Amino acid sequence: MRSTAQAFVARVTTVSNADDLDDALRAISAEMGFQHYALSHHVDIVKAGGKAIRLHDYPARWADYYDANILGVSDPVHRASHVTSVGFRWSHIPRMIALTARDRRTLALGGEQGIGDGYTIPANVPGEARGSCSFANQAGHSVPEAMLPLAQLAGAFAFEAARRLWSVRDFEPDPTPTLTDRQRDCALWAARGKSDWETSRILGLSEETVARHIRQGCERYGVNKRTLLAIRALFDGTLTFTDIFRR
Repeated sequence: MRSTAQAFVARVTTVSNADDLDDALRAISAEMGFQHYALSHHVDIVKAGGKAIRLHDYPARWADYYDANILGVSDPVHRASHVTSVGFRWSHIPRMIALTARDRRTLALGGEQGIGDGYTIPANVPGEARGSCSFANQAGHSVPEAMLPLAQLAGAFAFEAARRLWSVRDFEPDPTPTLTDRQRDCALWAARGKSDWETSRILGLSEETVARHIRQGCERYGVNKRTLLAIRALFDGTLTFTDIFRR
């Protein structure tokens, strides 16, 4: 397993195009005992228009259904990957998130298209769309437990290779806005549900100064509501859920 891992890492860190990455992922999938792989950002792939990472060898009919129903955003496998930092088996998803009736239908439909159990490795980078790399088996085939440590490593390095390829080929992200310390403080207390007046008492500022910091923070992110300011700051790591909920 060690030599396989070293060979795969060396291969994907030097790939120069998506076809080479696809070849590498097909090869490592087969070597680990999986029949399919999927590497993707968790977004509306069709709307993204090629700017989002997307590489897979799933059956075409399932991929078409997936895109038509915008499952890249709501897929329970994707949502489960947002609550862990390591790989997980799909059969464990009910322990990780609450499944809706639609989630259960989605998983059942995947099974009808020949997609059985799988293993997903999260790839969440602050300031970027969340993503993951999954290795899946055809229905009726068991997940190769002994290979899951290799799958964890392969998925992480494969997604990083994809980030490099897609940023070079299609997408140059906008620079992440930077808030001043006071703008961040005010955005944090706004995210905790405090009004400008309450924040002014906490921080020892005037209410007008707090409102100005919030307004300037919104301007830096190009949004017009404090709710969106908090969301954008969470998205790029300027704020964290731990900050907001004081965990």
